[in-house]
Amino acid sequence: MKKAFLQLHIAVFLAGFTGLLGKLITLNEGLLVWYRLLITAVTMWILWGYQRKIVPLPAKDKLRITGIGFIAALHWVSFYGAIKYGNISIALVCLSAMSFFSAILEPLLTRQPFKLMELLLGLMAIAGIYIIFHFDARFKTGIIIGLVSAFLAALFPIFLRKEVQRINVETVLTWQMTGGWLTLSLVMPFYLYYFPTDQLFPDLSNWFWLLVLAWLCTVLAMRLSTNALRKLSAFTVNLSYNLEPVYGVTLAFLVAGENEQVSQWFYLGFAVIIFAVVVHTSLLRVASRRQLAGRETN
Repeated sequence: MKKAFLQLHIAVFLAGFTGLLGKLITLNEGLLVWYRLLITAVTMWILWGYQRKIVPLPAKDKLRITGIGFIAALHWVSFYGAIKYGNISIALVCLSAMSFFSAILEPLLTRQPFKLMELLLGLMAIAGIYIIFHFDARFKTGIIIGLVSAFLAALFPIFLRKEVQRINVETVLTWQMTGGWLTLSLVMPFYLYYFPTDQLFPDLSNWFWLLVLAWLCTVLAMRLSTNALRKLSAFTVNLSYNLEPVYGVTLAFLVAGENEQVSQWFYLGFAVIIFAVVVHTSLLRVASRRQLAGRETN
């Protein structure tokens, strides 16, 4: 359990850089994700294929994981869309709604009872976002897109957890990224028709940041977080990812100067979200200690 938490929080720390990278990469959100998936998928096939960690799968498993990859791709597109239409801080704070959506989606999809405390903590995160949404009208479009991103981010780990419990992590992640790239490739002509751009190909600077995004913030981060999913619930993983805004917002303030763009209501809403994270972390520690004490007694 301790190893799973360590892997998860390293992944969260790496994920905290993705918002800033979304600002540094000047491609539109659709192309940014398309290149990210392409680099990531090729890297995984080369790295884990050479290590012989990718096992053959039946067609139905490939199709199922491809569907999960498409949900993940849509999550990334909407996340970077929230950055383009709002800013880094807004997009990252909206991800805190993952805890609320997962507290509802996970029991529904896994046919388990709802947990009142998870619902309350998820609602607290929603309340923090509402404070920002209600009192700062400049970022409403970015917040709406960010909430769509949070819903999708809560959805795909639930399905992914089922796959990694029976198929090795390397195979699942490789097919997830490959499937995400293939399905996104099918919809990209329509996406570019409705959201045209003059910049279709990355320049040298964009290539550098795309490689950082793909290798560190995707391949390594997803490997660690997927390992953690074997021991932890999807809700725990999602709520732990609420720490991502802490790292990301700090970088946005220090590097991009976004502290000058937000109002005092942003800080209030952000404080409410952080309080929910602290409460959940404390509850997990208490539950872990009780479980350990029970094992020692038995």
